[in-house]
Amino acid sequence: MKKFFKILGLAVIAAIVLGTFYMLWKKSQPKITVYEVLKVERRNIEMISVATGKVEPRNEVLIKPQISGIISERCKEAGDHVKAGEVIAVVKVIPEMASLNSAESRVRMAEINLKQVKTEYERQKTLFEKGVITGSEMDKVRADYDKSEEELNNARNNLDIVRDGISRKMEQQSNTQVRSTIDGTILDIPVKVGNSVIQSNTFNDGTTIASVANMSDMIFIGKVDETEVGRVHSGMPIKLTIGAINDRKFDASLEYISPKGVEINGAIQFEIKAAAKIPDTVMVRAGYSANAEIVLAKADSVLTVPESTLTFSGDTTFVHILTDSVAVPKTFVKRAIRTGLSDGINVEVKEGVEQGMKIRGNPKITPSPLKR
Repeated sequence: MKKFFKILGLAVIAAIVLGTFYMLWKKSQPKITVYEVLKVERRNIEMISVATGKVEPRNEVLIKPQISGIISERCKEAGDHVKAGEVIAVVKVIPEMASLNSAESRVRMAEINLKQVKTEYERQKTLFEKGVITGSEMDKVRADYDKSEEELNNARNNLDIVRDGISRKMEQQSNTQVRSTIDGTILDIPVKVGNSVIQSNTFNDGTTIASVANMSDMIFIGKVDETEVGRVHSGMPIKLTIGAINDRKFDASLEYISPKGVEINGAIQFEIKAAAKIPDTVMVRAGYSANAEIVLAKADSVLTVPESTLTFSGDTTFVHILTDSVAVPKTFVKRAIRTGLSDGINVEVKEGVEQGMKIRGNPKITPSPLKR
């Protein structure tokens, strides 16, 4: 029995030693590097700069009240289309007590004056009919009477304006009715019924009743890095990709480049604006995020190779040309080339290769077969 366990132990030790030597031998075997084989092809190369930003209406107008008070009625809602002159909201005037008292007093004084003048007018009219006074004297009395009536009307209109912000005579031009100044779509109405508002004047911008914009005239507003701003110019074509409409691209034309940069996260950025050409059938909302693709340089139908196939030595660029596709492993020869435009994936080759040539691509590591 002891002899059996002794033999078993020796066998286990021998197996461990043989296994260790086998693993060391296997790891010491050379590995063949297998490369992808790619072709030199003709392609169109474009160097594109991507600017991030948003789409906004070109002209957004803030509607302000011309009188202070409280919003008593909202006639429109955000999203409604309005014409110039349409009423958006109505402001109820809160009169100042001193002004109101003065206006009421003016009305009472005008009524008293008119009553006195009317009495005189009636008296002079009777005398004129009897031929006691001349026509010129009657004309003077009649003028005084007309003036008194006009003064009473003015006093009443002034009282209406102070108390209600509107007069019967100027009802259509009342500044209590806040009207749109342009044709367009209401983007926002930030006030509610019951909110107090301040009129727009020389010293105060006033409370915004609504913002209105023409949604058929949209522009892209974005940022371009300082390393690329020197390559762009007004009139360049742009392709817009709107985040909310992923399946379509829209044409645009660059029309503005800011002369002054702004530092954002340590980099200098320049604002650009581009006129967007959006069909009427597409609904685009103000503030949609968008990306603008600007073609900085372009080369059509040129010889190209993948940028990953290039190797560098000093100032020289090389590719490896396939010389023998039958041998295992395949053999390649190193050749210098002159490159041109690159789009980050493919690069233009101006000299050194011809169309259809096969070049070495990315390596694939596979273990070599066991030697016999």
